[in-house]
Amino acid sequence: SSIIQPAIELWGFTLSEPTTFITDIFVALVCFYAYWRLNKEGKKEDENVLLYSKLFFVFLGLAALWGGIFGHGFIHIFDQKWKLPGWFLSMIGVGFLERAAISHANRLIPPKLGKGFLILNAIELVALFIITGITMHFKFVELHSAYGFLIVILSFHLYTYYQSRDRGSWWMLMNTLVLLVVVYIFNAPIILHEFFNHRDLAHIFMCVSCYMIMLAALNLGKTKTA
Repeated sequence: SSIIQPAIELWGFTLSEPTTFITDIFVALVCFYAYWRLNKEGKKEDENVLLYSKLFFVFLGLAALWGGIFGHGFIHIFDQKWKLPGWFLSMIGVGFLERAAISHANRLIPPKLGKGFLILNAIELVALFIITGITMHFKFVELHSAYGFLIVILSFHLYTYYQSRDRGSWWMLMNTLVLLVVVYIFNAPIILHEFFNHRDLAHIFMCVSCYMIMLAALNLGKTKTA
């Protein structure tokens, strides 16, 4: 099937799903670059929001690196269970971005409500961790991402943008459109070539998405002018 990318031989060395391996590394590099930028230029007024945003990029970058190596490039050596740490890393990363969205909105919502959402965020992450570990199904990782981005992150940034015309929240709203493209590419699936399938194309759009999230994090707290 063209969904499973053919392996290639390099100097007697086998690399499974080569383009998927490379595009996963691209996602990791964009994440680590974003972490570096936030470390250098991130707004220090709200340490929690900055910290959570940075941790999102660290965990997603490590997840992409792990996925590229153990989930795709060397899947012929390692069994399916080796994919699990990468899945968990990405779930933690999305959890931190949810916390960043909630914490950023805290100044605009009652403190008890914000605290309640942060507790709910932790419970939801632990519950889906357990379900994913037991079932070994990637669909629960996708479910967590969909819930995190399309319900928690989108809702809080929509509210923040509506209340304060926050430029960072605007970037996060625009990023939702890119993520919908990623979901469509992955689930359609759109396969351009046996060596450039739906995963590879989705990874390219994920690089764009990560760059937009970096711009969002750098602009949080700045007011968007007409």
